[in-house]
Amino acid sequence: MSHTRARAGVPGAQFLDPKVLARIDNLELLARTVVDGFLHGLHRAPYLGLSMDFAEHRPYVPGDDTRHLDWRLYARTDRHYVKQYEAETNANIAALVDVSASMDYGSGDVTKLDYARFLAACLLYFSRQQRDRVGLATFDSGIRQWVPPSAKNLELALVTLDRAEAGEPGDLYASMLTAAERLSRRGMVLVISDFYEEPDRIMESLRLLRGRGHDLLVFHVLDPAELELPFEDPASFQDMETGEQLPVIPKRLREGYREMVGAHIAELEERIGGERMDYLMLDISQPLDHALFRYLTIRERRARVR
Repeated sequence: MSHTRARAGVPGAQFLDPKVLARIDNLELLARTVVDGFLHGLHRAPYLGLSMDFAEHRPYVPGDDTRHLDWRLYARTDRHYVKQYEAETNANIAALVDVSASMDYGSGDVTKLDYARFLAACLLYFSRQQRDRVGLATFDSGIRQWVPPSAKNLELALVTLDRAEAGEPGDLYASMLTAAERLSRRGMVLVISDFYEEPDRIMESLRLLRGRGHDLLVFHVLDPAELELPFEDPASFQDMETGEQLPVIPKRLREGYREMVGAHIAELEERIGGERMDYLMLDISQPLDHALFRYLTIRERRARVR
């Protein structure tokens, strides 16, 4: 089923469109509108983590808290079972959002940073609805703003996102090193960036977090012009990170450029996936539903594993 058809029955689906989202000034309102409408359209209950209600039994293993043993079930079965509660699946969710200079680019109404802000706001809002502890970091050459994961920090994270502006040239490794040092408790880390670095350096950076036991979901955000090089007339192109200018004749370079970008994306997808991390490339002109579906799918898979 195409994404267009899938969205047709989702109440509030128009708010998944980045152009529409750009007209909403309040990030909390944006996140609530998108997530509530999107989830309602799925016609399914959210996952575990919404309350302290009983969820299920599992066999007792040495080291479990004996206070959670179900003695009534023991009397019927002569076996020890532990009660699991829905709140036990709560997690730390941290969104790491690239605010380096290159993220300020957009060939349409929305920049890569705008899209990253919309996406992070929706994912954090959804996670908090699941009673997860949410946090945020913005980064360029290092961590710029830090909101530690907490049950009380959604509003602060949204305000920080709302004020985020593109800044200095990026240094992914330095930023991920600091984030790994600060994220002392294992959880899910959402990295949102245009990844304008060499694949080897990107992998070294992500391993700093994966090596600490975090689950990583990597969102690679790119403008459609960066994917297609649609320009016709010769012009000087400026590197937004270094300021360097390069004269370009797009028609001559287009085919080779597209192959190079495609190869970069394919390499990242293969290498990131090969190290038990999740990767998703996002065209910022396209609605957010693909990213939200992927996030829900991964959460469901993590819940089943737990």
